[in-house]
Amino acid sequence: MSRAALQQHLDHLAEQGRHVDLWLRDDDAVRPTPALEQLLGLAARHEVPLTLAVIPEETGEDLAERLTAERRVDVAVHGWSHRSYSTPPAKKQELGRDRPLDVVLDELSAGFRKLHALHGAGFVPMLVPPWNRIAPQIVAALPGLGFRLLSVFGRETPAALPLLNTHLDIMDWHGIHGGRPADSLHAELLEHLRAEPRLAAIGVLTHHLVHDATAWAFLEELLALTARHPACRWRRARDLVPGLAI
Repeated sequence: MSRAALQQHLDHLAEQGRHVDLWLRDDDAVRPTPALEQLLGLAARHEVPLTLAVIPEETGEDLAERLTAERRVDVAVHGWSHRSYSTPPAKKQELGRDRPLDVVLDELSAGFRKLHALHGAGFVPMLVPPWNRIAPQIVAALPGLGFRLLSVFGRETPAALPLLNTHLDIMDWHGIHGGRPADSLHAELLEHLRAEPRLAAIGVLTHHLVHDATAWAFLEELLALTARHPACRWRRARDLVPGLAI
């Protein structure tokens, strides 16, 4: 029923001449893998742009070479090592105040430079904090490192630089650690579409390395439903935030 309600709402938007912008962010990329190939193939079939949040520490030329021909794929900085430095029971966090601020900023600067050098025009100066967590003091320093955009999870709030967040996470991190049920995701997406004030763009969050059959099936269904629907526009991050190119 949730899918039918979502379809009906999108059809209604189209009848009114309205549209919704969506964007796709996938986290934790390091190197080419079968799972990454599946994601790239899915996005290409539906002509949907993709932002890959890449972990700089261990990535290299193999990923850069693989992405060279992918015209709709952008690369963002996913921390430095995706290693947590928080002390349990605190939640996992790489970009917190558990280490000296200058150490964290040096790593982020190194990640920025490395991914920019590897991916050239495919690089966007966006920081995606691991686990979507970052200390305010680090956020305040990001423009000085060259970052022009921050992306976490949840509704955007005022920050030291523009935010382009994700809002729909297809994974169940607290239960089965697999894909969430499609009906639940359809219902949540419908809530975002109906919410006021409207989101400037609805971000869909995926993690290709841990997708199970349920996650892949939902993503296929979502893109099939929306990619060519007149009420939907899948956008690149660089097209949603003016002046993002470097």
